Amino acid sequence: MRGLVLAGTASGVGKTVATLATLRAVEAAGRTVQPAKAGPDFIDPSHHAHVAGRPSRTLDPWLQGEDGLRRNYARGEGDVCVVEGMMGLYDGSAASTAGVAAALDLPVVLVLDASAGMESVAATALGFATYADRTDHEVDVAGVIAQRAHGGRHEEGIREALPDSLAYCGRIPPREDLEIPDRHLGLRMGEEAPLDEAALDAAAEALRTDRLLDIAREPTPAAEATTKLFPGNSPENGDPPRIAVADDAAFRFVYPATRERLRERATVVPFAPAAGDDLPPCDGVYLPGGYPELHAEALAEGPALGSIADAAAEGTPVLGECGGLMALAETLTTVDGDAYEMAGILPASVEMRERYQALDHVELRARRDALTAGTGDRLRGHEFHYSAADVASDARFAFDVERGTGIDGDREGLTEYRTLGTYCHLHGGSGAFDAFLDEVEP
Repeated sequence: MRGLVLAGTASGVGKTVATLATLRAVEAAGRTVQPAKAGPDFIDPSHHAHVAGRPSRTLDPWLQGEDGLRRNYARGEGDVCVVEGMMGLYDGSAASTAGVAAALDLPVVLVLDASAGMESVAATALGFATYADRTDHEVDVAGVIAQRAHGGRHEEGIREALPDSLAYCGRIPPREDLEIPDRHLGLRMGEEAPLDEAALDAAAEALRTDRLLDIAREPTPAAEATTKLFPGNSPENGDPPRIAVADDAAFRFVYPATRERLRERATVVPFAPAAGDDLPPCDGVYLPGGYPELHAEALAEGPALGSIADAAAEGTPVLGECGGLMALAETLTTVDGDAYEMAGILPASVEMRERYQALDHVELRARRDALTAGTGDRLRGHEFHYSAADVASDARFAFDVERGTGIDGDREGLTEYRTLGTYCHLHGGSGAFDAFLDEVEP
């Protein structure tokens, strides 16, 4: 599967809109397109999936390692993969867009905000291309997309100023209906705020699709990986375990690779706590991250959290990540000061704040055997949350924080019964979900 990376000069230059337009343009050219996202984001991939009709692959060398990243890329389906970068091309101490492009040996098309420049846009692009020589990564900046550029003289001035080494790949018109609204964790999700179809088509038509396809190339191949199946997945051992996975407007931050790993080893039973679903019969529970603060009243009034509390007290393994942690706590207080009772399994009260409380790649070391790791094991993940947890003095923690903020400074992973709640989002390729499923008894 050939691919290319759309990288920005900085955050906020319009990479997501340029990516969506490129997805549409490649499809219009008769190719099957596979979206992907550099970095640990959940929100931009929801927009990719809405336009492309298939899940967007998460590509992050911190979460997966370089070979895990290559294997995850290889699991995509399509003729051409369009990878949206994170932040600016070279930004990111633990993982960067440049690092992802280098690990895959994919070319980079630079997205620049051209709303107030012409020749200077070309100068910026040339600077980004030559700066690659000063980094630890071999980065091939091959082309440019001019974001928010008018046609006519504006576009022509940018194109003529570019050196021959940088292909002009078109523009994204400056239209208000090509802006995606945002909220506290970033853009609104793809199904909530899709771009106007006519505007997206116009943006796709303003791109030079032939040049983008010419730039795309095959990546560095991935090493083969073996799949460890749960013993119950064979006919002689009976049925595999049933894992109830919360999947609704309150719990929606799940990497595609995580869903795939769970399905390889278990029967996944989705349920929607915020929509009033009760906990289905299961052997384990997974509550991913999301927006429980926006649906706190529905969660508090619905039956699912009470049923999860009962299951946890009976010894059912329960894993909650970020929003899942919030739902497993005693109370959740919104920014308006409204407090709602949650599952009450973990000894903590969670309160939403106006500013984000953590944003980083995370590394944890297990203090003791836990649902996702054995004693001394290290796990890598990602945290991004606006809530803070007030934890009981006798609370038990599963991890020490080697990198990141944690729930309580240098401690992470609140644990009670066989329940684990953490602010850390884990990837399906990390081994954490294999450890979790090893604890589940069908």
